[in-house]
Amino acid sequence: MQTFVLSRALRALVPATMLLAACGKSDTPAPTPVPDTGKVTFSNAAVAANAQITFFGNDQQLSQLNYGQSAGYSNVNAGNATIRANNGSQVVATQTLAVAKDQSYSVFAYSPNNTLGSLALLSVPDNLAAPVAGEAKIRIVHLGLNAPSPVRLAGPSVSPPTPGTPLTGDVPFGAASDFVRLAPGPLNLTIIGGTPATQQLAVGDGSGSGTGSKTYEAGKIYTVVVRGLVPTTGQTVPAAQQLQAVVIQNN
Repeated sequence: MQTFVLSRALRALVPATMLLAACGKSDTPAPTPVPDTGKVTFSNAAVAANAQITFFGNDQQLSQLNYGQSAGYSNVNAGNATIRANNGSQVVATQTLAVAKDQSYSVFAYSPNNTLGSLALLSVPDNLAAPVAGEAKIRIVHLGLNAPSPVRLAGPSVSPPTPGTPLTGDVPFGAASDFVRLAPGPLNLTIIGGTPATQQLAVGDGSGSGTGSKTYEAGKIYTVVVRGLVPTTGQTVPAAQQLQAVVIQNN
């Protein structure tokens, strides 16, 4: 008789146990998927605009930069990202950037002509793979309005305006070179161009002053940006907007 009562009690408990288990499963929230992302950095080299530019990625504000400023990298969802540049509330340039997972990109605002407010966007991939052991990597971006085109990044000149040894190939206005290998150490790199090729700028310490030298470190990755304006006849250009070469460190 006791065995019969116990068996009936166990059978009564089984549906309740199954019901509790089912309730537990339905109450567990599904994990939120993490989107794939890449990284984008921005620079304001739009000399003819000479204004604070706000950069957006897919309508999300990522950077706000005065002329001559650069930002660190921001995460952007992988896929076709809409990059937008605003001057205040006015949209002045848009571009679609195909962002790949775990890849990095630089977006430069620059002036394609000398018209007041002129602004366009240049997007380039950033190969941030580590340099060869004991070396650095460097490239040049040519955004110097009215400057000779193409230009090259070169080593120090022994006797300016005689050019130093080229490090990159020709880079036309509105374009960037690939990264090239660079032996580290203190260097005053130069920008050469024109026909015949002569020294156009000294990179110097990388601040745009064109003086001194910069110590390039092993394992680091650098971008030299030629920006500013070569004045036309009778045009006066403030010192900060004159042609200069500046150095951005990418890692």
